[in-house]
Amino acid sequence: MSYLESLRVFVRVVELGSITAGGRDLRLSPAVASNRIKDLENRFGLRLLNRTTRKLTTTEIGRAFYDHARRVIDTLDEAEGLISSFSGKPQGVIRLTAPLGLGRRLIAPLIPPFCTENPGVEFRLRLSDRNVNIVEDAIDLAFFLGEPADSTLKWRKIADCPRVLVAAPAYLAAAGVPQVPDDLADHNCLLLRYPRSPEYFWTLTTPEGPRKMMVSGRFDTDDGDVLTAWALEGHGIANRPQYEVADDLAAGRLVTVLPDFPPPLAQLGCLTPHRRLQDPKVRMFADYAVRELRPLF
Repeated sequence: MSYLESLRVFVRVVELGSITAGGRDLRLSPAVASNRIKDLENRFGLRLLNRTTRKLTTTEIGRAFYDHARRVIDTLDEAEGLISSFSGKPQGVIRLTAPLGLGRRLIAPLIPPFCTENPGVEFRLRLSDRNVNIVEDAIDLAFFLGEPADSTLKWRKIADCPRVLVAAPAYLAAAGVPQVPDDLADHNCLLLRYPRSPEYFWTLTTPEGPRKMMVSGRFDTDDGDVLTAWALEGHGIANRPQYEVADDLAAGRLVTVLPDFPPPLAQLGCLTPHRRLQDPKVRMFADYAVRELRPLF
């Protein structure tokens, strides 16, 4: 493996916080990734990383070296992007992230056709309903539902996405049908929660404007598809993107709760670090995704 490839390993190991994670991200075994780090340290005669059984950190010189190595990798990626823009044949890896349900249903199906048309492009798709640090994780394009909060990123709106409160007919028959938002206090609300997540409430649209409802329930999870499954099994009321439960609503497996007080529309969009938006392959995939996704809403 070349010196440049060893630099890539070092950068990803630092960013992901472990040799195993860094190696996996680059499709290398932990042993191979560890050897690449050792090769760099032997080359300079300096320790770049402090390793313990629980934690991996950079040494002082390792942190400084990372900052320069990151710039080298970024510059090389930009140069490759420039070349591919002239050749008309995009090359390289695109790192994507999206929430689980959105990624499974809408983003993952876009990738194979794009790769068929652009065989020089590879994808790394990471799905999670938790917040992702786009810059630290070196993400090229992040799809999301909600309001973009980080002004340092380039935001592109794709569509407005309706959300609905849903429950199984059997649950409503047993627990009663809420008539007004305050009735949710008497119901088991199925909640999307994870460590360090923001406030726990649902926002509903009322004649007086948006209203935050503090809700509670016996079940919570960090996987939106689990919420839908619990709702289908009759365990409570869930707040879901409409496209994720459209088939269940059409089949009568779920019904809409409080249809006169729906959650506000969520924004479906994508976020890109400004620098990465200049990469032709990233820009090309973003354009393609917008073109394919907008008609669905």
